[in-house]
Amino acid sequence: MRQKLRVAAYAVVVRDDRILLARSPVPGGTGHEWVLPGGGMDHGEDPLDTVVRELDEETGYRIEVTGLLGLDSSRHVLPGEGLRGPVDHQGLRIVYEGRVVGGELRNEVNGSTDLADWHDLAAVPALTRVRLVDIALKLWRERPVDGRAFVPPEAAREG
Repeated sequence: MRQKLRVAAYAVVVRDDRILLARSPVPGGTGHEWVLPGGGMDHGEDPLDTVVRELDEETGYRIEVTGLLGLDSSRHVLPGEGLRGPVDHQGLRIVYEGRVVGGELRNEVNGSTDLADWHDLAAVPALTRVRLVDIALKLWRERPVDGRAFVPPEAAREG
């Protein structure tokens, strides 16, 4: 079985009890889900540069990274395409805290997301969202010394 490692960097940006999220199509075309702004590292790129670049691409904002909140690792066997067979996929997600220092809110064009918006923190549980949103908020709220937060898989996509 082929193995694939994807490293990505994301940011929790909270202002006035509102969190900045981006909306992404659900794989398979069955709707949308809210995601934490961020994305995959390019080869040779520093993770901090990744999160700053991705936030600008997905939301229009320039951010300053104000802290490292933690890491999340996930592993799944994904079906392969064509003759390539299944893939043992591991995702390593680096979660930062950031604050807006410039730019203007806008939607990503021709990217992985189609909408960027601020959401009341209290309204997040009602959103259709990926599990990483819950993990990142737990890291942001609790600041665990080991940089890890467990959120049950059923917590996502509840909205």
